[in-house]
Amino acid sequence: MTIASSLIDVPHPGEFIREELDARGWSQRDLAYILGVQEQAINPIISGKRGISPEMAKALGDAFDVSAEYFANLQQAYEMANAHAPDPGVARRAHLQNVYPIREMIRRGWLEDTGIGLLEAQLMRFFGKNDLSDIPYLDHAAKKADYSEDTPTQMAWLFRVRQLASEMVVEGYSETRLRALARDLYRFMIDPEDVRRVPRALAECGVRYVIVETLPKANIDGVCFWLDDASPVIGMTTRFDRIDNFWFVLRHEIEHVLNRDGRGSLRPEIVDIELEGERAGTGENLTKEERLANQAAADACVPSSDLESFFLRKFPFISERDMLGFARRVQRHPGIVVGQLQRKMDRYDWLARYKVKIRQFLIGSALIDGWGNAAPSTL
Repeated sequence: MTIASSLIDVPHPGEFIREELDARGWSQRDLAYILGVQEQAINPIISGKRGISPEMAKALGDAFDVSAEYFANLQQAYEMANAHAPDPGVARRAHLQNVYPIREMIRRGWLEDTGIGLLEAQLMRFFGKNDLSDIPYLDHAAKKADYSEDTPTQMAWLFRVRQLASEMVVEGYSETRLRALARDLYRFMIDPEDVRRVPRALAECGVRYVIVETLPKANIDGVCFWLDDASPVIGMTTRFDRIDNFWFVLRHEIEHVLNRDGRGSLRPEIVDIELEGERAGTGENLTKEERLANQAAADACVPSSDLESFFLRKFPFISERDMLGFARRVQRHPGIVVGQLQRKMDRYDWLARYKVKIRQFLIGSALIDGWGNAAPSTL
């Protein structure tokens, strides 16, 4: 037996059965007798009105002394040839989702759930491009080296921050005012509720401040970039909703702005990922710009000289009372002091209850996108 198939017109398996019956001189009634079934079970198959089930494929294989796969393959080839062509948007949606977290972006309200054509158009507007192939990572031929070290998911988050920041109205940027704010941040570090004053203070310095919930597996803490030479942006995720982490990341990003990191460079954004552990230190494995930002952030949380003096005097027997007294002396919330001491001791469970949540205090004072709410945008 041979299988005559065509990509355009594949005959029904019943035609092959009829040809075999003719070659053997069998009638449909003879085949029904051999198979042990009623003739009514054979006729619809031969006439092309019914397909061959796996059970029937095995029975026909025994009857004609061929493998059951032969008839199963005939049926599969016929079904595939006659199946409706898939929606052309399937492959296009798969390509988008394979690169960017499209469903999550739709859930977050960054994109609308539309047909594939409009979805592609939305994505081009989101990234500020006129062609899909110009969107980072989306061109099939693109190489990772064509962009920064950021992943597509991290880049999607970054562009959301850029989109929201570009629509904000703030004072003209003043490096002098920002340096003064950096020096006086300690005034906001005693009462957790004072974090609500940060967005306005930054806006008065000409810094656009945006909080965007991180995307799954992005692990972003913050970003510093410039819309132009006079428009710095600080974006944060507050993925660790803790007072110590908030102030460390914020002061880290402020230092990037003060040092003009990323302004007018080939890599126009400084994305800080997993800003903890060694990444929050001053080791030689970090770039100079990151070491400077980390040092400034640590000094802002607790002045380094005071922290070192306290640590040398009290370690390894630092009591809760000692910590609280030290926090009062340096005028910092205990949770901020605990965060710095935990890092020095490498004991992140020590007095962790003092590291209170602060995101709740930013609602209403900062431009926040995430946690069930999408920030308004003209996209």
